[in-house]
Amino acid sequence: MKKIMNKWVVSLFMATLMSSCTGDFYDINTDPDALSDVPHTNVLGNVLRRTAERMGDDLDGFGTWAGYISKIQYPDNMSGANPENNTYGNRWANCYWGNEQLRVILAKTEALAEGNKNLRWACRIFSIQLWLFNIDMYGDMPYSEAFKGAPDLGGITTSKYDSEKDIYPDLIAKLKVIGDEMATGFGSDNIGPGDFLFKGNVEKWQRYCNSLRLRAAMRISGVWPAAKTHIEEIAGNPGRYPLLDSNANNGHFYWNTTSPYWDRWYENFRGRDDHGLFDTFVDHLKKMEDPRIQAIVKPAPSDGEYRGYVNGGPTATPLNHFSRIGVLYRETPGHYTAFYKPCETFFILAEAAMKGMNVGMSAQEAYEKAVRMSMEDNKISVEETEAYLAGKGKWDNTIERIWWDQWVALFKENMEAWCLYRRTGIPTPDLNYISIRSVWGNAHTSQPFRAPYPANQQLYNKDNYNTANVGIVDYVWGKQLWWDTRSGVK
Repeated sequence: MKKIMNKWVVSLFMATLMSSCTGDFYDINTDPDALSDVPHTNVLGNVLRRTAERMGDDLDGFGTWAGYISKIQYPDNMSGANPENNTYGNRWANCYWGNEQLRVILAKTEALAEGNKNLRWACRIFSIQLWLFNIDMYGDMPYSEAFKGAPDLGGITTSKYDSEKDIYPDLIAKLKVIGDEMATGFGSDNIGPGDFLFKGNVEKWQRYCNSLRLRAAMRISGVWPAAKTHIEEIAGNPGRYPLLDSNANNGHFYWNTTSPYWDRWYENFRGRDDHGLFDTFVDHLKKMEDPRIQAIVKPAPSDGEYRGYVNGGPTATPLNHFSRIGVLYRETPGHYTAFYKPCETFFILAEAAMKGMNVGMSAQEAYEKAVRMSMEDNKISVEETEAYLAGKGKWDNTIERIWWDQWVALFKENMEAWCLYRRTGIPTPDLNYISIRSVWGNAHTSQPFRAPYPANQQLYNKDNYNTANVGIVDYVWGKQLWWDTRSGVK
């Protein structure tokens, strides 16, 4: 994939460029020697790469909201969590633009659907991933009326915001449909070199589909009783619904080792030195004698100690007295943006077992398997892993033990870790506290409940935006997402 990405980037750019040319201008300025269409695999590759960029550059925001990243320079005061911050607007737009690109592929291949089964499955699965990213960031959003602006599709230019309660079950149902289709046999078509995620491996797309359904069902299991049926169906039929269940079967977007397509955190590392780690996160790793600390945290240059920094504190003095993010995660150009870490599968199954669901293994078995996979992903030795599982990380038959270790394991998959925090309350507020210099003072006791809706929604979809915005306070607090059932947070 690393060599292919550079080779195809020009064509991927052309896919975006061509979409902007319309009407007479297009006819007049068409070069007879130029491409009249773009290979579908290139468009898919563009969607995958752009999503990895949008979701993988979250040192600020989700990295802090998950309780991991603390600034050691230019301290965070929460003022950036607002509609004018294009970071959140770009993520919102990525869902809709990416879905539109995938819709074009599906429309153009519909007449020959049987001969493009694998490509179409990949497009449909990743379309759902885009929706899931957005719904977990924003909650209610345009869905059923999205993409209906053309006159022949309804001429709807200001789409209503659908409720999470309606969108989430619909996405899960669509994943089941795709999973059932794939269980009957794969197609013969090659997805092509634009499949930067799974390199054309259709079985891994199948595993990804089922794993997304498992994750989504667990996300809303506390508010949607049907989630149990989906989780047990997947776990009880591994032949029909295989999962991402080993580090060889992962949902990682691996970046290139050469400019400009290297890992987003590495790109930041090359020119910036603003980020350390939460003091409480580092303290937790030390308290638990967790060997992953050596992968996640660099010792402080001044004395070799692992030392985090207070969230929102003044510029750290001296800078060399505090740790930076570990070499594996921030100084490796070909590292990954994780869409799905396979250890998640077993943390989810462990939680399901603790809640009395039949998933084919005990909570302890699933927990220990998840921990071993996370340790392996962090390059931790077998001896250190087993010592941890016999020591501070030993199974104690509590659901909190699962969540605490899952939090550590999700490092760099910050969006998912922020979801874990909102759903479970882990890490607890004493560890995952908001900036001590928040512009909102003491008005809020929790990290943000949601991402801010982008400013252009207020400008161009005002009435629907105003309806969706009822109950939201200071852009990112107030109304909690449907599945965030914590009490006493503000």
